[in-house]
Amino acid sequence: MEAAVNYDVVSIDEFDALCRYCYAPRVSSLQATNASWLFITVAKEHANKVTRQLGVKNGLVYLPGKGVSQWEDSDMGPPFRQRRFFYYMSGANFPGCAVTYDIGADNLTLWIPYTPPSLILWFGTTPTPEECLDKSDLDNVKYIADLPNYLNSTVGEVCSLYVLRAEQIPKSLSLGLLKPTIKIDTSSLMPAMAEARVVKSDYEVAMIRRANDISSAAHRAVCAGLRQYANECEAEAAFVRACVAENAHMQSYPIIAGAGPNAATLHYDANDQPIAGRQHLVLDAGAEWACYASDVTRTLPVGGRFTAEGRAVHDVVARMQDECIAMIAPGTGFRDMHLHAHRVATQGLLELGILRRGDGGDDNVDAATAEEVERVLESGVSSAFFPHGLGHHVGLEVHDVAGKQRLMSTVSPWTVGSGRKNKRDIVLREDLVYMIKSSATAGTTTTTTTTTTTTAALGRPLEPGMVVTVEPGIYFCREYIEAYYLNKPELARYIDTDVLDRYWGVGGVRIEDCILVTEDGYENLTTAPKGEEMLKIINGK
Repeated sequence: MEAAVNYDVVSIDEFDALCRYCYAPRVSSLQATNASWLFITVAKEHANKVTRQLGVKNGLVYLPGKGVSQWEDSDMGPPFRQRRFFYYMSGANFPGCAVTYDIGADNLTLWIPYTPPSLILWFGTTPTPEECLDKSDLDNVKYIADLPNYLNSTVGEVCSLYVLRAEQIPKSLSLGLLKPTIKIDTSSLMPAMAEARVVKSDYEVAMIRRANDISSAAHRAVCAGLRQYANECEAEAAFVRACVAENAHMQSYPIIAGAGPNAATLHYDANDQPIAGRQHLVLDAGAEWACYASDVTRTLPVGGRFTAEGRAVHDVVARMQDECIAMIAPGTGFRDMHLHAHRVATQGLLELGILRRGDGGDDNVDAATAEEVERVLESGVSSAFFPHGLGHHVGLEVHDVAGKQRLMSTVSPWTVGSGRKNKRDIVLREDLVYMIKSSATAGTTTTTTTTTTTTAALGRPLEPGMVVTVEPGIYFCREYIEAYYLNKPELARYIDTDVLDRYWGVGGVRIEDCILVTEDGYENLTTAPKGEEMLKIINGK
């Protein structure tokens, strides 16, 4: 039977073009509200990628999906959020499922719950096996009630069962009846799947692109209404409304809408303070689409015009981002990009007078020389104003898995053993100094824009198909700077507190886009307005 197809035609103003989105037929109430079922997923392709990383010819991969949960002492629960590793190999974004992959037979089977008619009245139905097969490249879809028999019969034949962690070993498996030669592997699957997820498939890029399209339009909507907002919460509400209107009901992370000093807190999310009298609103917000994330930040002048100090800082951050994005190509070291961002920040802060040379000489620096920049950079004092990593992977998580090697894998001995396992790098001053010194001693080649480290051990080089953020920022967090920099004479000598006093009101400036690494360079997936275009929208021009 031939199915009808829906089309949406959307005008893209900045490209003077039309964009056509094609939607698959919606055959159930669940599919109608669940964006992941609007596209045919590539679960089998992902399963094959995982197998190549495992490097085995037989065995059974078992991944349970997420069930329905409830809050304590309540009959309500949090919004459903599917397990990302499970979704990667199944494409199923509803509760109560599992997926198995028989490596030797190359057979990918999704196991789904059966919804009896008595429950449909209350909760609606779930997709049927036929509907699941129609929406993902699975080999089989069966009801999960039959899974225990399948596991007990199959594991004995394939010899190895691969699970992410010990607590995900299926309870229904009759371990006492298994042959002694059966191996349950709880250590190999996680790194194999994480490595497979680093380079995105074409399907994944399409989902991340769509998430960025929705987020970019929502940022545009906030710009258009900014001058009418009285409180940070109105910016958050406007962003969410624009996303939900495009059927994107989930955010990739809690929205940050911080005005004035709140913009100096990296993960501020209270979003409940007045905007009046503040210079800027930092809006860090990204919609989720079909379980895939976006991550977008813009810094908006509250009154429609930057103050002199705000414009100066915004120009430095824009240069940091523009130059780092221009460096993106296969083989580029992300750590080199991060150090270049600090180099640009140091030069900019020197020329604004916030930083000084610290050598007792004339600190009036209209145009900092390369030697002056390098000398101040080596102190690590720029980390007072730019304390986080330049970016991270984006995929099924906003801070997506890094695989076998982080983008900036080397941290200083000062942080070894600290338990820091963030997917996003926190770069303390000690880390920055260590990175500068270790990069200086590694093999390097000089280019027209910066010095590029050729030693892969300093971080994972970029590869085609990676999606990463580039999100430099400069922040004026009084408590942080006073406690860790101004209280230390060896660092305070590089900071002019009289000039700095004029910049506390700026709060913070961050600009962030999602960038796809291509075969010959990059593609910016984020089209949220910035620069003069952003200002025109804010001012209704």
